[in-house]
Amino acid sequence: MKKIEVKLRDEFIKLGQALKAAGIAESGVDAKFMIQDGKVNVNGETELRRGRKLFDGDEVVCGDVLIKILK
Repeated sequence: MKKIEVKLRDEFIKLGQALKAAGIAESGVDAKFMIQDGKVNVNGETELRRGRKLFDGDEVVCGDVLIKILK
């Protein structure tokens, strides 16, 4: 599994933005469809909300990629 770290600039980052920052989604539309199709897990649970707020320590899995949210 490939691991990518996304550094927070603020207190949180939204899920769609994190997917773009990690290079998983090319655009917000791509991120939206990945999330709607149930292909994204946050902390072990399927997440269907693009606006889900991610904080320091959260983990996102999409396919064979793990995104770690760090402060």
